[in-house]
Amino acid sequence: MQKQDTLHKAILFMPWLLVFVMFLFGSTGCSVYMAAKQPKERDLSVLTVGTSRGHVIAELGAPMWSGERDGNKVDIFTFVQGYSTGARSARALFHGVSDVFTLGLWEVIGTPVEGAFSGSEMKIEIAYDEKERVKQAKNIGGESQEQKTSTSETQNEKPVSSPSQTGG
Repeated sequence: MQKQDTLHKAILFMPWLLVFVMFLFGSTGCSVYMAAKQPKERDLSVLTVGTSRGHVIAELGAPMWSGERDGNKVDIFTFVQGYSTGARSARALFHGVSDVFTLGLWEVIGTPVEGAFSGSEMKIEIAYDEKERVKQAKNIGGESQEQKTSTSETQNEKPVSSPSQTGG
């Protein structure tokens, strides 16, 4: 009789266990997914003087504006500078392990954190020479507006940097 009573309790407990497991696995992973799907890091070395316009467009995408200024072709690019594959993978792994050890409670912290660290919006203006090679590139908007790169060494201008270089 006791064996039958234990079996009956186990059968009544199973739906609750199933609901708990579905909740646990259904609610976790949002921060893991967000970390894995963060924007990729763009190779900003294409902004160095002498890089062809085609190479710049291949890396940064189509410019949001193209035109001519002072006899030079000028492009303006806007994009989100993301994170390296290693950084995104490490963050996703950390969130996954944290989810397991906290039974999913980590999502309360992890999801807003991943929402806050979603890359840096950048707006770059590039002027080309007559051979359509980078003559000057400067950051005209975004999170690090004071950073720019130029052919002019005398102006003490700083190179454009990515979030992984600035810690952001």
